Amino acid sequence: MNQNKSYPIVLSIAGSDSSGGAGIQADLKTFSALGVYGATAITAITAQNTQGVNSQFALPPQMVYDQITAVIDDLHLSVVKIGMLSNVEIVNAVADALSNYDVKIVLDPVIVSTSGHRLLSVEAQDVIKERLLPMCEIVTPNIPEMETLANMPVSTYEEKEKAANHLLSLGSKSVLLKGGHEDGEKKTDVLFSKCQGEGSQLITHSSQLVSETIATKNVHGTGCTLSSAIAAFMARGLALEDAVREAKLYVTEAIRAGADVKIGHGFGPVNHFFNPLPLIKNEK
Repeated sequence: MNQNKSYPIVLSIAGSDSSGGAGIQADLKTFSALGVYGATAITAITAQNTQGVNSQFALPPQMVYDQITAVIDDLHLSVVKIGMLSNVEIVNAVADALSNYDVKIVLDPVIVSTSGHRLLSVEAQDVIKERLLPMCEIVTPNIPEMETLANMPVSTYEEKEKAANHLLSLGSKSVLLKGGHEDGEKKTDVLFSKCQGEGSQLITHSSQLVSETIATKNVHGTGCTLSSAIAAFMARGLALEDAVREAKLYVTEAIRAGADVKIGHGFGPVNHFFNPLPLIKNEK
């Protein structure tokens, strides 16, 4: 048979969640639900459930590097999604593995879990900003992560714009500031992108994405799911802003579809497969 077709492939570089709601497990579910092929490079193993993270083990940096290069050497990647990185050594391993590979990167700067457990060392934050942000198509912090990365408060729109501009100045092409931690009947994410002005001037463009607040505790892994959905829609050929909008809609509906389900005794997962798309094939 003539093998003249291929799948859009997304590589997730992230940690494993033993309860299946976040991390690599959520990423693979998202890729499958949105009709793209998922590959993985595991950075850490966590022992966790819906109530919290009991322990975590970071893989040796060389093993992380080897997983990434094994995938890169054989598969033609459309997009790379990066999640939990744990420590400085793993951040450097990921940066080294991707440094000579031309691919769009979505970075979800996983710092603290939904239950409040720290998943990234303080020292690694600066290395992420120095080595990974310049490679990124988009970075997707929530408000606490943005405050940590930008080292400033993020409450008003002006503060959000200032913090986003700081991350844009470090090299990322776009910043999606997630509003899931905000109170109220609506959740507002803001997408900040830089575009070239006259001469060397950089102009920041922003757009707001608003969704309703759904009354449920089943929000475990929503950050992982959103960033993976952005990567999946980009792999399907959507422009960045369109991919972000579709991903936001997908996560909102996944939360809604799983809101009435009880799994565990804490923060349950979303329903990734409420309306799965077929795995698409592209001409080589």
